[in-house]
Amino acid sequence: MSKHTAFLKPLCGVLLAMTLSGCASTNKDAKALLNPDPPGKMYASADSYLNGGKFQRAAKKFEDLDRDHPYAPEARRAMVMAAYAYFRAGKYPEAIATARRYTTMHPGTKEAPFAHHIIASCYFEDMNGPQNDQSNAKKALNELRILKSRYPDSKYARDADNRMRIAMDSLAAKEMNVGRYYLKRRNHLAAINRFKTVVSNYSNTRQVEEALMRLTESYMALGIPNEAQTAAAVLGHNFPGSRWYKDAYVLLQSGGLAPREDTGTWLSKTWKNLKVPTIKL
Repeated sequence: MSKHTAFLKPLCGVLLAMTLSGCASTNKDAKALLNPDPPGKMYASADSYLNGGKFQRAAKKFEDLDRDHPYAPEARRAMVMAAYAYFRAGKYPEAIATARRYTTMHPGTKEAPFAHHIIASCYFEDMNGPQNDQSNAKKALNELRILKSRYPDSKYARDADNRMRIAMDSLAAKEMNVGRYYLKRRNHLAAINRFKTVVSNYSNTRQVEEALMRLTESYMALGIPNEAQTAAAVLGHNFPGSRWYKDAYVLLQSGGLAPREDTGTWLSKTWKNLKVPTIKL
């Protein structure tokens, strides 16, 4: 026997053992895929992970159930619970994608309001302050509106009102920040456009009082008294005790004017046509 043969013989034995071990492992994995646990057992296991705070493990287990038993009664519920587990884990993109898949595949079902609630919650929890980008606030508001319009009797729809108000207030605050920026730089037309947006789209937020006062200020600066008087009149009629109304009243007086509504102005027409009543926060 040559030296090479003597060396190769034990090496071949090692390789053969590794190959057999690999095959055994592969066969074991294949067997697990072909014979997964029953759906009830998988759901109970995932639910146990969820209750124990192991959210990512729970999400994976719910997804395994949905994949391995797509026609089982537990599969549909498992999909939305996977989205919820991802939400609890702070994995918002994964939660949104999974919940969106549910609403696409199973609209109108018992768990559909919960899926929309999860999507809205992800965007809501990830909202930035009014100094920053407001895309998540817009998405949260849109999803909450869908939830309320499609499932008005669900418990999630009943809880959506306060979140909608917070999201709208954040969007309105952003508009006010930009409007004040333009106002300080005497770009009154650009400022007016921002304040008009607050009045027209976010009339039930706490930002509307200042928006009306800033419209009074901007129109006075441009020499358009009837618009300024109308803004102050609307402010005074709806928020008579507001400090912003006091400021608007003093500003008009400094120009020899008083609050007076001109029914031909855009503000008077817009305010009368608003579908959502103004609610002082």
